[in-house]
Amino acid sequence: MNQKKYYPTAVALYVTYFILGIAVTIMGQYKQSFAAMWGANQLADGSFDVSKVMAIIAAVGLGRLIAFPFAGPFSDKYGRRLSALVGVVFFAIFFIGITFTHSTVLAYILMICSGMANSFLDTSITPSCMEIFKENGAIANLFTKFAISMAQFLLPFLITFVAARDMSFRTLYFLAAGIIIVDGIFLAILPFPPKEEAPKAADGTVEKRKMKLTPSAILLVCIGFTASTTFMLFMNCNQELGKLYGMANPSMIQSFYSAGIICAVLLTAALMKKGLKPIRVLVIYPCVAFCALLLMYFVQIPQICMVGGFLIGYFAAGGVLQLATSTANEMFPRDKGKITAVVMIASSIANYAVLNVASLLSKVGGVQGPRYILLFNAVVTAIGIVFAIILNLRFEKDAQ
Repeated sequence: MNQKKYYPTAVALYVTYFILGIAVTIMGQYKQSFAAMWGANQLADGSFDVSKVMAIIAAVGLGRLIAFPFAGPFSDKYGRRLSALVGVVFFAIFFIGITFTHSTVLAYILMICSGMANSFLDTSITPSCMEIFKENGAIANLFTKFAISMAQFLLPFLITFVAARDMSFRTLYFLAAGIIIVDGIFLAILPFPPKEEAPKAADGTVEKRKMKLTPSAILLVCIGFTASTTFMLFMNCNQELGKLYGMANPSMIQSFYSAGIICAVLLTAALMKKGLKPIRVLVIYPCVAFCALLLMYFVQIPQICMVGGFLIGYFAAGGVLQLATSTANEMFPRDKGKITAVVMIASSIANYAVLNVASLLSKVGGVQGPRYILLFNAVVTAIGIVFAIILNLRFEKDAQ
């Protein structure tokens, strides 16, 4: 079968992840704008209390939790195309709706829609990439992070461009909505690879069996939680950290963060081509991320924010979650949608739970809240390192 005919489909799928990169980042960049719009109190330094906005952002995780139990089986049963299109529709609703609402309740619902979009895209794109690029599935899935990081790298520059021309922050939301709708049209007409059929018994009937999680698979699910925690917490508190440490333009942290992701994807893909095993990455990268978090906690100078942003981008957000997911996909080749959903459910729990914890720490800590969040993040990252070490030991034992 000629896989090249599916390459335009892969490009369209990666575009959806580009928009996903905007969706998961843009609220964090405009927290002050939304806090003002939603009637938040002002702090002593003149900024608005963003705890309410962070709690609403956390609803993305709730939306993912709601959708993933259905999105995985939906993708496996009805196909990757329909799953992707459902995600496109939910994103269009989110981008258009969130710019108009002054109700925090409606904003919470729209953030749930964003999370549901994420779920249906995850259970479409990860299996699709591994089916289109069969020989390099893990690397292909790693490049979904590249698409996300390109959006996150460009976003601060787009924000600066919009602000310099006195354009409303809503401009970028409308732009994202337009791109995702056009991309959805392409996804509706481009070809998708056929899904893998289950083996048939001697009488011609399809073999029935349930997907059973092994201890190694459970460890990968746990890593999905901890890996997501590391970069989600940083992504949503780095602006406040930059202000606390005296940065004149904290939005530049996001650019360094995204540059780290881009470097990580390219270099990790090259190293994997040369034989680096994904499960080794799951140990090495979180270890460096843990050190970076402690460095930012103890060294309170503006420059450390940019250095830390790059390091967290490289070693936390640069594909650890994607490699955990692709490793799980390789363990369950006939249930790619389902196992992707299971790993991403753990990621969603991280999104919802730890961002709510971050909201509480932000409220309790006041101006020092970002440093409390860093310390909490370091603890969760350390737990993830333990999971990854155990996983490596199990893989080595199974290989003997």
